[in-house]
Amino acid sequence: MPTDLRLRPVLDSDLPFFFRHQQDVEANWMAAFGPADPADRTAFDAHWKRIRADPTVVSRTVVVGAEVVGHVNAFPAEGRTEVSYWIDPGRWGRGYATGALTVLLGELTRRPVHARVAKDNRASLAVLRKCGFVVTGEDQGYAPGRGVEVQEWILELDGPAPAPALS
Repeated sequence: MPTDLRLRPVLDSDLPFFFRHQQDVEANWMAAFGPADPADRTAFDAHWKRIRADPTVVSRTVVVGAEVVGHVNAFPAEGRTEVSYWIDPGRWGRGYATGALTVLLGELTRRPVHARVAKDNRASLAVLRKCGFVVTGEDQGYAPGRGVEVQEWILELDGPAPAPALS
């Protein structure tokens, strides 16, 4: 894990960074289950207003040095805790998603924790596996970010997350 990575609560000043990160076409395709129209600022603001107002959601900004590089969330879904993350595509491949998810998992006391990922999103599947998640099933769902049904993996973390590796 990058030694200068940390999580903090989401601030109003973080939202323009999140919105900018969301504009990347490749990132939206890979995420699959993001917004149908990533450029809709009104929908983006309403989405983040709901997230930040919900006491059952744990939402954190990922900061490296002094720069906002993404966000990571834990939220209730069908009676289970699920996680998601979004890292600035310009920062991919540096361990930020793995590091951020590892730190967030350390904050969560309830197990199991679940995640879902499009089957063709190998990078995100690798992040989840590095954090101790195992594939427990498959599903299919409509992916607004792609406008089609997508095959997905269902994953679960039943125990503690692995200790972060320092880089």
